[in-house]
Amino acid sequence: MKLGDYLEKELVLPSLTSENKSEVLKELVAPLGEKYPEMDTDQAVRVLLDREKLGTTGIGDGIAIPHGKLENLDKVILVVGRSSSGIEFEALDNKPCSIFFLVLAPEQVAGMHLRILAQVSRILKDEAFRSAFLQADTHDALWELLKDV
Repeated sequence: MKLGDYLEKELVLPSLTSENKSEVLKELVAPLGEKYPEMDTDQAVRVLLDREKLGTTGIGDGIAIPHGKLENLDKVILVVGRSSSGIEFEALDNKPCSIFFLVLAPEQVAGMHLRILAQVSRILKDEAFRSAFLQADTHDALWELLKDV
């Protein structure tokens, strides 16, 4: 499985500007409204915030993997974001997050949802990958790094 198969260039956001958890979730979901006009982006944000109430998806090392399931989705959607200054996300290590992989999945595909979350976690454990992700100096450079993982 390649994450690149679930990524689209316009859903890679190299310069997040949010300062807190709810803002960054809205910022990550925002481009989905343009790409998928039928999507209820407010509902997507609510689902993500509800998931965060169960426990933070800020896993440490500057990484957050917010995720949730939505009715009326027909495929898994990934949005990747990066913050150069870091965003307070209530991460397990109490440090700001700079790397965001948002995963939205259809209600009925739990297995695929979990496989993608596992793949994201595996990739982000690699310190060299994280470093390259943070140092990619353009949107195109970040896309080139991500499309083949």
